[in-house]
Amino acid sequence: MRVVEILTNLTVPDVDQVRAFYADFLGLSQEEMNQGWVARFTQPQSRVSVQVVTRDKTAPVDSVATLKVDDVDAAHAEAQAAGIEIVHPLTTEEWGVRRFFVRAPDGNVFNIAQAHDG
Repeated sequence: MRVVEILTNLTVPDVDQVRAFYADFLGLSQEEMNQGWVARFTQPQSRVSVQVVTRDKTAPVDSVATLKVDDVDAAHAEAQAAGIEIVHPLTTEEWGVRRFFVRAPDGNVFNIAQAHDG
C-alpha cells in the first residue's frame, strides 16, 4: 500500500459553526468539499488542509484521519492478510470514494480511501 495523502479528521459539532475559525482565522479559506457532515478546508497556496467531521455518514465509528492510497483494494487485502481489525468493510460510497476503516493496535481508527471513478 502506498499512502499518497493524509488528512486529519477533526470531530466537530457542526460544520457551519466552525467554518469561520478554520477558513478565516487559520487561513484555510478554500472549502474543497462540503457534504454537510464532512468538509475540507485548504490553504490554496500551500495545499495544507484539515477535514472536519460531525459524524461519519455510513461507518459505525469515526476515524481520526483519512489515508488516501493508490490502490484501496490492495490495501484492503494487505490489512486482511496482516490480521488488522477492519471496522468498516470495503465499500464504494455514493459520494465517489472507495474505502474501509481499520483499527490500529492503539485503538485509533483510520479511513483508508481512494477516489472511485464509477
